Amino acid sequence: MQNVIACMCGRSPLSDATIRQLMACVSRRDFGKRQLLVREGVKGGFAYFIERGMTRSFWLVDGVEVTTSFSLEGSIVFSMDEMYYDRVSEEFVETIEPTEAYAIAVSDLRHLMDTNIELLRWARIIHQDEYRRIHRSHKERLTLPARGRYEAFRRQFPEVCRRANLGFIASYLGITLPTLSRLRGKAQDVNLSQDK
Repeated sequence: MQNVIACMCGRSPLSDATIRQLMACVSRRDFGKRQLLVREGVKGGFAYFIERGMTRSFWLVDGVEVTTSFSLEGSIVFSMDEMYYDRVSEEFVETIEPTEAYAIAVSDLRHLMDTNIELLRWARIIHQDEYRRIHRSHKERLTLPARGRYEAFRRQFPEVCRRANLGFIASYLGITLPTLSRLRGKAQDVNLSQDK
């Protein structure tokens, strides 16, 4: 769990004792591409620390998948409905490439955050960062044209742009795939001309 621990400690310091406490609660799971970690309408019982690979979260809206976020190495994914409200999930989380993850029971994660101040501090930081991402994304959708949204996303998430399916990115940005393909092509043309 090297990537996960490094990312966690990069956000908020964790003592060796806290790391041992966390490690005692996790188990490694390997997932192929397009496997569901969280399902709408289900309490899955687990959260997943992503060691290698990438996931996307999405909702079904009138039968159409709408991407809400991406998670890379070092991230944690779970159903917010289950974690915080003890309800079935309202969203899906799927792997979009082969993924090595560490599963932790939601009940164990809640207990650790209730009893360990270091993990509680880490949780607060990741949640405040996620709130800021959601707030920024909402503002960009309301104020920026498609090109501006793509450029902002590309600056903030270059690794997702490199690795994720363009259709998932278009869904996240609220634009059509042909529009994103055109914008991406123009951006690559500009980058090539600047390299000369």
